[in-house]
Amino acid sequence: MKKNLVVLSGAGMSAESGISTFRDAGGLWDQYPVEQVATPEGYARNPELVINFYNERRKQLLDVQPNEGHLGVAALEQDFNVTVVTQNVDNLHERAGSTHVIHLHGELTKVCSSRDPYNPHFIKELKPEEYEVHMGDLAGDGSQLRPFIVWFGEAVPEIDTAIKYVEKADIFVIIGTSMNVYPAAGLLYYVPEGAEVYLIDPKPVDTHSSRPVHVIQKGASEGVKELRQMLGV
Repeated sequence: MKKNLVVLSGAGMSAESGISTFRDAGGLWDQYPVEQVATPEGYARNPELVINFYNERRKQLLDVQPNEGHLGVAALEQDFNVTVVTQNVDNLHERAGSTHVIHLHGELTKVCSSRDPYNPHFIKELKPEEYEVHMGDLAGDGSQLRPFIVWFGEAVPEIDTAIKYVEKADIFVIIGTSMNVYPAAGLLYYVPEGAEVYLIDPKPVDTHSSRPVHVIQKGASEGVKELRQMLGV
Protein backbone atom coordinates (compact mmCIF):
# COMPACT_ATOMS: atom_id res chain seq x y z
CA MET A 1 0.00 0.00 0.00
CA LYS A 2 1.31 3.46 -0.88
CA LYS A 3 2.34 5.75 1.95
CA ASN A 4 0.65 9.13 2.38
CA LEU A 5 2.99 12.01 1.52
CA VAL A 6 1.90 15.59 2.17
CA VAL A 7 3.81 18.56 0.74
CA LEU A 8 3.44 22.05 2.22
CA SER A 9 4.77 24.51 -0.37
CA GLY A 10 5.35 28.25 -0.18
CA ALA A 11 6.70 31.08 -2.31
CA GLY A 12 10.17 29.53 -2.58
CA MET A 13 8.61 26.67 -4.56
CA SER A 14 7.71 28.99 -7.44
CA ALA A 15 10.61 31.46 -7.15
CA GLU A 16 12.76 29.40 -9.53
CA SER A 17 10.00 29.71 -12.12
CA GLY A 18 10.36 33.50 -11.95
CA ILE A 19 7.32 34.29 -9.80
CA SER A 20 8.18 37.13 -7.42
CA THR A 21 8.02 36.28 -3.76
CA PHE A 22 6.27 38.81 -1.55
CA ARG A 23 8.60 38.88 1.42
CA ASP A 24 12.14 38.90 0.04
CA ALA A 25 13.96 42.17 -0.64
CA GLY A 26 12.72 43.53 -3.95
CA GLY A 27 9.63 41.34 -3.63
CA LEU A 28 6.08 42.43 -4.31
CA TRP A 29 5.53 43.87 -0.83
CA ASP A 30 8.32 46.38 -1.52
CA GLN A 31 6.43 47.60 -4.58
CA TYR A 32 2.87 47.34 -3.26
CA PRO A 33 1.99 47.86 0.41
CA VAL A 34 0.12 44.81 1.63
CA GLU A 35 -2.67 47.05 2.98
CA GLN A 36 -3.41 48.27 -0.55
CA VAL A 37 -3.63 45.01 -2.49
CA ALA A 38 -4.11 42.15 -0.04
CA THR A 39 -6.72 43.21 2.51
CA PRO A 40 -10.51 43.54 2.32
CA GLU A 41 -10.08 47.19 3.39
CA GLY A 42 -7.70 47.91 0.51
CA TYR A 43 -10.18 46.37 -1.91
CA ALA A 44 -13.06 48.41 -0.47
CA ARG A 45 -10.98 51.58 -0.78
CA ASN A 46 -9.73 51.07 -4.33
CA PRO A 47 -11.14 47.99 -6.05
CA GLU A 48 -9.74 49.00 -9.43
CA LEU A 49 -6.15 49.10 -8.14
CA VAL A 50 -6.57 45.65 -6.57
CA ILE A 51 -8.21 44.13 -9.64
CA ASN A 52 -5.43 45.47 -11.87
CA PHE A 53 -2.75 44.17 -9.49
CA TYR A 54 -4.13 40.64 -9.81
CA ASN A 55 -4.60 41.04 -13.58
CA GLU A 56 -0.84 41.61 -13.76
CA ARG A 57 -0.11 38.61 -11.52
CA ARG A 58 -2.37 36.48 -13.74
CA LYS A 59 -0.66 37.60 -16.95
CA GLN A 60 2.67 36.59 -15.42
CA LEU A 61 1.39 32.98 -15.38
CA LEU A 62 1.43 33.02 -19.19
CA ASP A 63 5.20 33.64 -19.16
CA VAL A 64 6.31 31.12 -16.54
CA GLN A 65 6.63 27.34 -16.47
CA PRO A 66 6.70 24.77 -13.67
CA ASN A 67 10.27 24.13 -12.52
CA GLU A 68 12.00 20.82 -11.76
CA GLY A 69 10.77 21.08 -8.18
CA HIS A 70 7.12 21.14 -9.28
CA LEU A 71 7.75 18.30 -11.74
CA GLY A 72 9.56 16.26 -9.07
CA VAL A 73 6.67 16.65 -6.63
CA ALA A 74 4.21 15.55 -9.34
CA ALA A 75 6.39 12.50 -10.10
CA LEU A 76 6.15 11.39 -6.45
CA GLU A 77 2.56 10.35 -7.24
CA GLN A 78 3.96 7.22 -8.91
CA ASP A 79 5.10 5.93 -5.53
CA PHE A 80 3.01 7.75 -2.90
CA ASN A 81 -0.48 9.10 -2.23
CA VAL A 82 0.51 12.74 -2.61
CA THR A 83 -1.43 15.74 -1.35
CA VAL A 84 0.02 19.18 -2.04
CA VAL A 85 -1.03 21.90 0.39
CA THR A 86 0.17 25.17 -1.08
CA GLN A 87 0.29 28.75 0.14
CA ASN A 88 0.86 29.79 -3.48
CA VAL A 89 -1.94 31.15 -5.62
CA ASP A 90 -0.34 30.17 -8.95
CA ASN A 91 -1.29 27.03 -10.89
CA LEU A 92 2.23 25.61 -11.38
CA HIS A 93 1.67 22.48 -9.26
CA GLU A 94 -1.33 21.57 -11.42
CA ARG A 95 0.50 22.36 -14.63
CA ALA A 96 3.36 20.11 -13.53
CA GLY A 97 0.90 17.23 -13.15
CA SER A 98 0.01 17.17 -9.44
CA THR A 99 -3.55 15.87 -9.21
CA HIS A 100 -4.47 16.73 -5.61
CA VAL A 101 -3.67 20.34 -4.70
CA ILE A 102 -5.24 22.25 -1.80
CA HIS A 103 -4.82 26.03 -2.18
CA LEU A 104 -4.86 27.64 1.27
CA HIS A 105 -4.68 31.23 0.01
CA GLY A 106 -6.93 31.03 -3.02
CA GLU A 107 -6.28 30.69 -6.75
CA LEU A 108 -5.12 33.39 -9.11
CA THR A 109 -6.93 31.89 -12.09
CA LYS A 110 -10.31 32.14 -10.35
CA VAL A 111 -12.64 35.03 -9.57
CA CYS A 112 -15.60 35.17 -7.24
CA SER A 113 -18.36 37.34 -5.81
CA SER A 114 -17.35 40.43 -3.82
CA ARG A 115 -20.38 39.88 -1.60
CA ASP A 116 -20.03 36.14 -0.97
CA PRO A 117 -16.50 35.05 -1.97
CA TYR A 118 -16.79 31.37 -1.04
CA ASN A 119 -20.18 30.69 -2.60
CA PRO A 120 -19.29 27.95 -5.12
CA HIS A 121 -22.06 29.12 -7.47
CA PHE A 122 -20.18 32.36 -8.12
CA ILE A 123 -16.59 31.08 -8.32
CA LYS A 124 -15.38 31.06 -11.90
CA GLU A 125 -12.19 29.63 -13.44
CA LEU A 126 -10.79 32.05 -16.01
CA LYS A 127 -9.38 30.85 -19.31
CA PRO A 128 -6.08 32.55 -20.30
CA GLU A 129 -7.90 34.79 -22.77
CA GLU A 130 -10.09 36.03 -19.87
CA TYR A 131 -7.23 36.89 -17.49
CA GLU A 132 -8.00 40.63 -17.71
CA VAL A 133 -10.87 41.41 -15.31
CA HIS A 134 -12.51 44.84 -15.53
CA MET A 135 -14.56 47.02 -13.23
CA GLY A 136 -18.17 46.26 -14.13
CA ASP A 137 -17.56 42.51 -14.69
CA LEU A 138 -20.16 40.98 -12.42
CA ALA A 139 -20.57 37.69 -10.57
CA GLY A 140 -23.83 35.78 -10.75
CA ASP A 141 -25.18 37.62 -7.70
CA GLY A 142 -24.67 41.03 -9.34
CA SER A 143 -21.60 42.04 -7.33
CA GLN A 144 -18.23 42.97 -8.83
CA LEU A 145 -16.03 39.97 -9.68
CA ARG A 146 -13.06 39.98 -7.30
CA PRO A 147 -9.93 37.82 -7.20
CA PHE A 148 -10.48 34.45 -5.51
CA ILE A 149 -7.68 35.18 -3.06
CA VAL A 150 -7.64 34.84 0.73
CA TRP A 151 -6.53 38.28 1.91
CA PHE A 152 -4.96 39.20 5.24
CA GLY A 153 -7.69 39.38 7.86
CA GLU A 154 -9.91 36.83 6.05
CA ALA A 155 -10.62 33.27 7.17
CA VAL A 156 -8.73 30.39 5.52
CA PRO A 157 -11.54 27.94 4.72
CA GLU A 158 -9.32 25.19 3.27
CA ILE A 159 -7.21 24.83 6.42
CA ASP A 160 -9.60 22.21 7.85
CA THR A 161 -9.36 20.14 4.67
CA ALA A 162 -5.56 20.38 4.81
CA ILE A 163 -5.48 19.28 8.46
CA LYS A 164 -7.43 16.09 7.62
CA TYR A 165 -4.71 15.03 5.15
CA VAL A 166 -1.79 16.14 7.34
CA GLU A 167 -3.14 14.04 10.25
CA LYS A 168 -2.82 10.92 8.04
CA ALA A 169 0.66 11.73 6.67
CA ASP A 170 3.44 9.16 6.80
CA ILE A 171 5.84 11.70 5.26
CA PHE A 172 5.53 15.49 5.52
CA VAL A 173 7.63 17.71 3.25
CA ILE A 174 7.99 21.49 3.69
CA ILE A 175 9.27 23.33 0.60
CA GLY A 176 10.10 27.02 0.24
CA THR A 177 8.12 28.52 3.10
CA SER A 178 9.33 30.65 6.02
CA MET A 179 6.95 28.84 8.42
CA ASN A 180 5.94 32.27 9.71
CA VAL A 181 2.50 32.57 8.09
CA TYR A 182 -0.35 31.06 10.06
CA PRO A 183 -2.48 29.01 9.94
CA ALA A 184 -0.29 27.21 7.32
CA ALA A 185 2.79 27.11 9.58
CA GLY A 186 0.71 25.41 12.28
CA LEU A 187 0.12 22.35 10.07
CA LEU A 188 3.35 20.82 11.36
CA TYR A 189 1.64 20.37 14.74
CA TYR A 190 -0.88 17.98 13.13
CA VAL A 191 1.75 15.67 11.62
CA PRO A 192 1.62 12.26 13.35
CA GLU A 193 4.46 11.55 15.77
CA GLY A 194 5.85 8.65 13.76
CA ALA A 195 5.89 10.49 10.43
CA GLU A 196 9.13 11.61 8.79
CA VAL A 197 9.51 15.36 8.23
CA TYR A 198 11.69 16.91 5.51
CA LEU A 199 12.40 20.61 4.99
CA ILE A 200 13.72 21.96 1.68
CA ASP A 201 14.91 25.57 1.67
CA PRO A 202 18.20 27.27 0.80
CA LYS A 203 17.88 29.50 3.90
CA PRO A 204 17.67 28.43 7.54
CA VAL A 205 14.04 28.00 8.63
CA ASP A 206 12.75 27.92 12.20
CA THR A 207 9.99 25.31 12.32
CA HIS A 208 9.02 26.41 15.86
CA SER A 209 9.02 22.71 16.73
CA SER A 210 11.33 20.37 18.62
CA ARG A 211 10.56 17.36 16.44
CA PRO A 212 13.36 15.90 14.28
CA VAL A 213 13.48 17.31 10.74
CA HIS A 214 15.62 16.17 7.78
CA VAL A 215 16.90 19.50 6.42
CA ILE A 216 17.86 19.79 2.74
CA GLN A 217 19.41 23.24 2.41
CA LYS A 218 18.80 23.71 -1.31
CA GLY A 219 16.34 25.40 -3.67
CA ALA A 220 13.17 23.61 -4.74
CA SER A 221 14.51 21.89 -7.87
CA GLU A 222 17.74 20.53 -6.38
CA GLY A 223 16.06 19.88 -3.04
CA VAL A 224 13.22 17.78 -4.46
CA LYS A 225 15.78 15.79 -6.47
CA GLU A 226 17.69 15.02 -3.26
CA LEU A 227 14.45 14.21 -1.43
CA ARG A 228 13.52 11.65 -4.06
CA GLN A 229 16.93 10.01 -3.68
CA MET A 230 16.49 9.91 0.11
CA LEU A 231 13.05 8.33 -0.35
CA GLY A 232 14.52 5.80 -2.81
CA VAL A 233 12.37 6.80 -5.80
